[in-house]
Amino acid sequence: MSKLMDDFKKFAVQGNMLDMAVGMIIGAAFKDIVNSVVNDLIMPVVSMFTGKVDFANMFIALDGNTYATLEDAKAATSVIAYGQFVTQVINFVILAFVIFMMVRGINKLRTAAEKPAEAPAPAAPAEPTEKTCPFCQSTISIKATRCPHCTSELTE
Repeated sequence: MSKLMDDFKKFAVQGNMLDMAVGMIIGAAFKDIVNSVVNDLIMPVVSMFTGKVDFANMFIALDGNTYATLEDAKAATSVIAYGQFVTQVINFVILAFVIFMMVRGINKLRTAAEKPAEAPAPAAPAEPTEKTCPFCQSTISIKATRCPHCTSELTE
């Protein structure tokens, strides 16, 4: 039993549960935003094209009677609320699109961050500061007129 608890502690401390919990909380909050976008912004535009039909009140009462609102129908009998289903499908499509755009943006940022910085252009080779004495083959200053090692006079 203690091995099970140790394994669970490792799992919880590694961040898996914390990451999942944070994702669930943010997802729940994000759901409210998406619902507002759908219900308050998109559905009114859609209803303009469908003759101002209120999707929230689109339903079929299973007892065959007609009711003024979905709430009245639910109070009296079982209903198939297909208007709410349409709203939920639109919510899902919008949520999926927003998540896609977020992941796409994050991937672009990640790609830009992983791209190696361009190497600077190689500098022009520096002018030589030394030369070789033609007589003793010692390295001497390029400005020397006489070799300090063999005292030969340099003509170059």
